[in-house]
Amino acid sequence: MNQDLSILHLVLNASIVVQLVMLLLVSISVASWAAIFRKLFALKKVKSLNEGFERDFWSGNSLNDLFLAATKNGRDGGPMERIFASGMREYQKLRERRISDTGTLLDGARRAMRASYQREMDSVESQLSFLATVGSVSPYVGLFGTVWGIMHAFTGLAALTQVTLATVAPGIAEALVATAIGLFAAIPAVVAYNRFARDIDRVANGLETFIEEFSNILQRNVGASQSPSGL
Repeated sequence: MNQDLSILHLVLNASIVVQLVMLLLVSISVASWAAIFRKLFALKKVKSLNEGFERDFWSGNSLNDLFLAATKNGRDGGPMERIFASGMREYQKLRERRISDTGTLLDGARRAMRASYQREMDSVESQLSFLATVGSVSPYVGLFGTVWGIMHAFTGLAALTQVTLATVAPGIAEALVATAIGLFAAIPAVVAYNRFARDIDRVANGLETFIEEFSNILQRNVGASQSPSGL
C-alpha cells in the first residue's frame, strides 16, 4: 500500500496515449492563459481609448479638428475614433460632390460607420471563439484520456490472479489525472469567455450609441451652408 501516488509519478507512469492527452491539454491550457491575458489587456486599452476620444468629442472641439486628429492617429486610435473618422470621411466626400440631400448624406455616413463598426467588432471579438472551444472541448479530451487509462489499467489486471485495491488504485488514479487537467484547462477559459463577452457587449453598446449620437449631430449640421471644415 506504500505506493507513490503523487501527481508527477502518476503522469510519468501513465500509458503513452494518456501522456499525449495530458501534454495536449497542458499545451491548450498555456495557450488559453496567453489568450486570456492578451484579451484582458486589449479590452482595457480599447476601453481607455474610447473613453478618451469620447471626452474629446463632447468637450466642444470642432468636428474638423477631431477628424484631423483621428486621421493622424490612424490605427493607434481606438475603435470609436476610427468609426468617427470613417463617417466623417464619407460625409466630406459627399459634400465635396455638392450633394445636399439630407438622406443621401446621412445614409452614406451611417453606412461607412456601420462598416467600420463591423470591422472593429471583429477585431475586438477575436480569440473569443478559441476560449469557447477550449471551455467546451477540454473536459471531453480529458475524459477520453481517463477512459483510455482505465481501459488500459483493467487490461493489465486481467493477467493477475488476485486483484486488490492496491493494484487497481494506481491505474485509475493516473487515468483520472487527465480529467483533472482537462477541467483545469476548461474552467478558466469558460470564466474568461463569460467575462469578456460581457465586456464586449458593453463596448458594442457604447459604439452603437456613439453612431446614433454622431448621426444626429450630422443631421443638425447637414443643412448648414458652410463647408464641413467649418463645422
